Amino acid sequence: MSSRANKMPIALRIVASLFVVTWVLMAAFPFVWTFWGSFKVELDFFSIADWTNALTGPRTQETYGSAFTGAGYHGAWVEEEFMRNVINTFIVCFFVVCTSLTFGTLGGYALSRSGYQYTFWLLIAALIFRAMPPITLVAGYMLPFFEWNLWGILPTTIIVLVAINQPFTLWMLHSFFQNIPKELDESAKVDGCTQFQAFRHVIIPVMWPGVITTGLFSFLLAYNDFAVTSMLLSEGNRTMVPQIAAFLGTTYTEGNIMFAVAAVVSATAPLFVLVMVFQRQIVSGLTAGAVKG
Repeated sequence: MSSRANKMPIALRIVASLFVVTWVLMAAFPFVWTFWGSFKVELDFFSIADWTNALTGPRTQETYGSAFTGAGYHGAWVEEEFMRNVINTFIVCFFVVCTSLTFGTLGGYALSRSGYQYTFWLLIAALIFRAMPPITLVAGYMLPFFEWNLWGILPTTIIVLVAINQPFTLWMLHSFFQNIPKELDESAKVDGCTQFQAFRHVIIPVMWPGVITTGLFSFLLAYNDFAVTSMLLSEGNRTMVPQIAAFLGTTYTEGNIMFAVAAVVSATAPLFVLVMVFQRQIVSGLTAGAVKG
């Protein structure tokens, strides 16, 4: 069969290209629009009279002498010290990811190599625990945290997020380990390795894309969490997402929406960088289960 016959029809290629372009534009529009609006004043970006004010910025021009302003970023980062919330977020994410991956890799490997029947029931119990809404789990931690004067600090939040995230990492890493032939362990033992040495020197290098993928999902859970962090952290220890909600204000307190818009852009940008840096490992990890070694 000729190569010409294998080519996609022009009409189908055009339709497919249009679909992809449309999908990308629709997916990117919320962030692009928010990024654009973060350099406007509230009366322009949320104009009821004319939506085109968000594009032209007449009120922004009138107030600051330019159609663009960094007042939202200045207010969030300088006036409200948003950097403190960024640091808190990355402290929480770092310890949640490290703890979850440590117990997840050890537990997932042990369960994947175990021949006992209780392994299945342990995984089912973990799945049930993960299926529960996080808000119901937080309620159980509130009383002891208040009694022991542990409420409002970062370590308690890290403990709760690890407890919520651990079943997911256990399941995900267990499935990755199951796709690695047990013959690799046996070969390593024949060469003189102990079980742990086989795990460290043979299995983990093969598992690395799966570990990175699982770690990224754990990071996103901690990074984007609102329910747990908003209930367990005090005002001085807030992470980014609860602080953005605080910028919006409530029915009782006045907020500053443009601070929130600028903070949203600041919080979203690192995620794009993170995905771009680890895109190969993510794809390798997600497709690792498709082929057995």
